[in-house]
Amino acid sequence: MLKKILIGLLVIVLLLAGYLIYGIFINPKSPKDTVIYDKNGNQLEVVYYRPYKKDRLIFGEKSAGALVPFGEYWRLGANFATTFETQGDIAIGGRKLAAGRYRVYAIPYADHWVIALNSEAGAFGYNPPDYANDIMRINVQTAQRDSVTEQFTIDFVSDSAGLSLQMVWDTTSVLIPIE
Repeated sequence: MLKKILIGLLVIVLLLAGYLIYGIFINPKSPKDTVIYDKNGNQLEVVYYRPYKKDRLIFGEKSAGALVPFGEYWRLGANFATTFETQGDIAIGGRKLAAGRYRVYAIPYADHWVIALNSEAGAFGYNPPDYANDIMRINVQTAQRDSVTEQFTIDFVSDSAGLSLQMVWDTTSVLIPIE
């Protein structure tokens, strides 16, 4: 009898583990993406998961039911923490950043976001990082767009002003200058 109960529990655990592995790694609702910028041998890479808007209020007050409430930690995507990696020393928002791999997250507000780089790269993103491990924090202004971007998107954009890391979702856009 005990053997049958243990086998039943093992089957349940295996089914649950299989479901979680399928949902997070094989067929996530927010697919994984990698964005790479390479110039003069210095490669920059962002790895993140891309959630969809799905008719939800994305940025706003917690009391209004916003998915990403103002003034609270956001992992810049879904599932695992977003990572930023640079093979060479760079400057982000005018501040020096040594080569390495970092966890990047935001604390969004209506008119600006606080963008932080943290030494805890590779962590599951649901839980906030240990803020004592923040390497830097910068404030960047938000811009409102006329069109809606359904799926959260991070990309590198280069124009006459230079290189920037762009984040766009819903009607909000953020540009982070990179030198």
